[in-house]
Amino acid sequence: MMTILHSLSVLYVAIFSLIALATADDAAPKRVAVIGAGAAGASTAYFLRKHADDSEIPVNVTVFERASHVGGRSTTVNVFDDPVYPVELGASIFVQVNEHLVNASRDLGLSARSAGHARPRESVDTIGIWDGEQFVFILQDTYSWWNIGKLLWRYGWAPVRTQRLMKATVGKFLRLYDEPLFPFRSLSAAAEAVGLLDTTAAPGSVYLDQNSVSPEFAREIIQASTRVNYGQNLPLIHGLEAMVCMATDGAMAIEGGNWRIFDGMLKAAKANVRANHAVTSIDRNHDHSLTVTFEANNAEQKQTFDEVVIAGPLQYSDLAINPPLDIVPDEIPYVELYVTLFSSPHRLLPKYFGRTGPDDQVPETVLTTLPEGTDLGSSRQGVGPAGFWSISTLQTAKPRRSSAHDDQDHYVYKIFSPEQPTAEFLRSILGLNADGAASTANQTIADLPKSDVSWFHEKIWNPYPFLYPRVTFEDTELSSNIWYTGGIESFISTMETSALMGHNVATLISQSWEDPIDVDVGDDPVVGHDDTEL
Repeated sequence: MMTILHSLSVLYVAIFSLIALATADDAAPKRVAVIGAGAAGASTAYFLRKHADDSEIPVNVTVFERASHVGGRSTTVNVFDDPVYPVELGASIFVQVNEHLVNASRDLGLSARSAGHARPRESVDTIGIWDGEQFVFILQDTYSWWNIGKLLWRYGWAPVRTQRLMKATVGKFLRLYDEPLFPFRSLSAAAEAVGLLDTTAAPGSVYLDQNSVSPEFAREIIQASTRVNYGQNLPLIHGLEAMVCMATDGAMAIEGGNWRIFDGMLKAAKANVRANHAVTSIDRNHDHSLTVTFEANNAEQKQTFDEVVIAGPLQYSDLAINPPLDIVPDEIPYVELYVTLFSSPHRLLPKYFGRTGPDDQVPETVLTTLPEGTDLGSSRQGVGPAGFWSISTLQTAKPRRSSAHDDQDHYVYKIFSPEQPTAEFLRSILGLNADGAASTANQTIADLPKSDVSWFHEKIWNPYPFLYPRVTFEDTELSSNIWYTGGIESFISTMETSALMGHNVATLISQSWEDPIDVDVGDDPVVGHDDTEL
């Protein structure tokens, strides 16, 4: 009798084990659509996969990208169309404190180099701040104590105060990376919890004055940084982003292009990446699933998902969403930035920048600011008399041989400006003779001889918003199962913060699968945990 009972027991255990196994194997994977393959979209997919592997909840991630490449605002072009010379067209560097980018670079086996490693180093002057009339400060490629001494001599204790203020501000921001604040459903509430709303509420000029940073240091040094990074002056940009511009320790870039981080994330996520696929609409079904309509190869297609992540500014997505979103993000103005890359055998002309000594050279990076007494307020057209945000000498490159003159190295330049540079401007900074003023009045870089400009590439971006002072930011969930990463753009607009928001959204989605109660609308507005207190 005992033998029979034991046999039945073994049989029942085997049957129920098979049923459990079959149930697990047959569990339908969660279907997630991510719209956008930039930093936020790639990070969302990457961390969804990590959470799925940890929780053993199967997931299928499809990433739609209307461009032909991944990486979003991080992309490279090849000088002379030669892959030996890739240069960044968009987001150029990240820094040591950027945890997501640094960790992903390491985990994905990518090689990072110090920013500016390829520059020619033909001038001891590495960075110059030009106000349209003169260089107000020049940083030299020499011992750090010399530069520190020059800063203290000119600006007193303002550099020290700024460094302390930056570290305190960044320290507050980094609290968003960890429990109990992470993951946060409300960026506004999270920013308030760490004490950053006072920083975002004030213009950079006011915030620095409140913290005893001298107007001269703010205008000449900090404003040069906000202009090159965001095309905005201190009276316009909020204090938090001004501080982010000063967090430059350990600046680096990925060999071959920073886009490789996001390409690597997508591959590690095993995501189905659909480049050249433009999503046109999202429709909610009776069972609460979401139908995504997209165009590819001039044909309209549809696919159904459980979750949709909009990983980019909604205002540029051209999406029709039915029924309308519960929360519609504010439409905010974005900067229009002209990026001009070009190569030339000519160096920048010192005389144009007011340097007339026989041994004077132009710093390899020229940043700009406004002259003393020039007050443009919070105007969006804030470039002032300089006419451009920055000019950088990135590296040297050899043209593909087509003439006897192609044996020499050509300098590769990058210009950030609010308008397309004219041929007349380029002739002036390179010291070229014009054929006649009338002939160059309406000409662009394309009209210059190849002997003077051997290669060029132009791009118009809307890379970041005007970062006006504000104390509210968009939520992460716009409607049930429709998620949004773009709210962080008006808070801090960087590759790292986009990646942070992708991680945040991925974690919230994963938590909703594991314990739907924890992420119910009635829960804590900052994090998806009932038992968490701020």
